[in-house]
Amino acid sequence: MANFPNCILGFKFVVTIRCADSGFRDGRFSSCVGSFSSQREDKVLCYEMETRGFRLTCLIPRFCILLLLPWVATAQRKLPAIFVFGDSLSDAGNNNYIRTLSKANSPPNGMDFPGGYATGRFTNGRTTVDIIGQLAGLTQFLPPYLAPNATGKLILNGLNYASGAGGILDSTGYILYGRISFNKQLDYFANTKAQIINQLGEVSGMELISNALYSTNLGSNDFLNNYYQPLSPIANLTASQVSSLLIKEYHGQLMRLYNMGARKVVVASLGPLGCIPFQLTFRLSRHGECSDKVNAEVRDFNAGLFAMVEQLNAELPGAKFIYADAYKGVLEMIQNPSAYGFKVVDEGCCGAGGTYKGVIPCSSLFKLCPNRFDHLFWDPYHPTDKANVALSAKFWSGTGYTWPVNVQQLLMS
Repeated sequence: MANFPNCILGFKFVVTIRCADSGFRDGRFSSCVGSFSSQREDKVLCYEMETRGFRLTCLIPRFCILLLLPWVATAQRKLPAIFVFGDSLSDAGNNNYIRTLSKANSPPNGMDFPGGYATGRFTNGRTTVDIIGQLAGLTQFLPPYLAPNATGKLILNGLNYASGAGGILDSTGYILYGRISFNKQLDYFANTKAQIINQLGEVSGMELISNALYSTNLGSNDFLNNYYQPLSPIANLTASQVSSLLIKEYHGQLMRLYNMGARKVVVASLGPLGCIPFQLTFRLSRHGECSDKVNAEVRDFNAGLFAMVEQLNAELPGAKFIYADAYKGVLEMIQNPSAYGFKVVDEGCCGAGGTYKGVIPCSSLFKLCPNRFDHLFWDPYHPTDKANVALSAKFWSGTGYTWPVNVQQLLMS
């Protein structure tokens, strides 16, 4: 029984993920016999994923479920508000409300999201921050800030400010026309802060803000949709100079967030951009090999980002910033796909252009891949729901993917 607390946490993780999935609720998907699995399973062919954090085989007899439920309920803490900043990896639909070429509000986007409709998320289901919100105990997905219903008491649970094509620099994403930069997202959060204080009063409002969880996932577009573009305003800089510029700007932005009351902040690194279908196509990859040049530039940026997180924690009283290593998490899936149940890691499931479907984003104009659950990438840029579940597990309760603690530990601190 020494591992009983771990059994509880594992059980809570998989039940949270499974019960949020309409496929489990309506019987379209089943789980493997004898295991608690967060992975969607086919009714006929049931496979197990051996990755830590995805499957918990309880050594206690099946009635352990009944024993665990009271423990899970007792362990519930007061739910924090969650505020999300970022780009299309986190966008929950803000770009639906602006004039932009960067949109994902048409099928088959969202086909595996609860309800099966396109919400503006750039994937077939949920984003990583959606899943982490579920693990934290939220029963509803955070609304986008620009949604008409994002008012009143609803904002006390948190909001999502992320925007497809948005970046650290205001100029980032210019080729896609409309987008919400991180600076503008922070302006929006300042408005939200004022609304929260107006509802709760200064003391209670600031308590909510200081106890909330914050997520920032930015920088990808500053390379893909700025520096790597031929007419970029920063094209004359070296990659190292660009990284330094971005880190300096990002540091100031996170300082602003801290000064508005944020204390618990998850700062996600860049993923291996040299491995996404868009870059495989653009860099003329012959056999699906990643671009070493792009990945080296990403690693340079990530090293600066990690040092920045260390600096913020050392200098700011009460600051609890954590670094979430998306590069390591995603690269492991690419290098060892079978361990995660993937068969295709170099091609988008939905999209068009070249060998890797790496140019035009997903829309109803294009034929969907035969089995999206085999794919790591949904489109030229973004992971599938299945990949997001894998990455969320690493960030939530894994070791070696976040520093200095994981997200679950951050919330409990």
